[in-house]
Amino acid sequence: MKIVVWNENRHEKENEVVSSIYPEGIHGAIQGFLREEGLDVSTATLDEPEHGLTKEVLDNTDVLIWWGHQAHDEVTEEVAERVKERVLEGMGLVVLHSAHFSKIFKKLMGTSCDLKWREADEKERLWVVNPTHPITEGIGEFIELEKEEMYGEHFDIPVPEELLFVSWFEGGEVFRSGATFQRGRGKIFYFRPGHETYPTYYHADIQRVIRNGVHWAAGLATPKPVYGNAQPLEPIAGTTAVKR
Repeated sequence: MKIVVWNENRHEKENEVVSSIYPEGIHGAIQGFLREEGLDVSTATLDEPEHGLTKEVLDNTDVLIWWGHQAHDEVTEEVAERVKERVLEGMGLVVLHSAHFSKIFKKLMGTSCDLKWREADEKERLWVVNPTHPITEGIGEFIELEKEEMYGEHFDIPVPEELLFVSWFEGGEVFRSGATFQRGRGKIFYFRPGHETYPTYYHADIQRVIRNGVHWAAGLATPKPVYGNAQPLEPIAGTTAVKR
């Protein structure tokens, strides 16, 4: 399984707080704990040619992890469409935190993906609402984060195919923080935690959820569906059946 962790890598360059928490970048931190499992993990960032997501890179990627925040509009339409097509073909996609507003997630959801938010160092408690799902394996009743950015409902996404986590915040809001979707042959997992000024991606349970999500989202080695004009499988008067 080949994994690519994509990150804008802008906050790390512009904000000393972020660079002190993630000296190797958010992408580097995620790459690090995934590599501890022996997984083949590379990274790509916004300012690389084609944002590091060339056709060759994507064609050889089983799961793409996406973190973005302040520069969604700088992702070119060409690259966003390229990623979308690979998801439809079967590449897994794990969308983290503020990447809910990324071009690729909005394209795949078909909605605004908007929500309410607040930065106030609030406690977040992520309740597991589907304890039998592979992504929640090894997680207890909830994950508690001492400080996080608040995201609140309404979250303008389609009804999830599977809802895994619901967050409660100290200010009283709740949020659908872990949800899965399928588009074409591709599996998508959205996971809310991960504001750049908090060390969220060092939390053992958060790491476990992301690892589980990567394994879940990896495409299956199933035959590609046949589309378009097709010959009949059984004889039709005046025609000959085609053997397959």
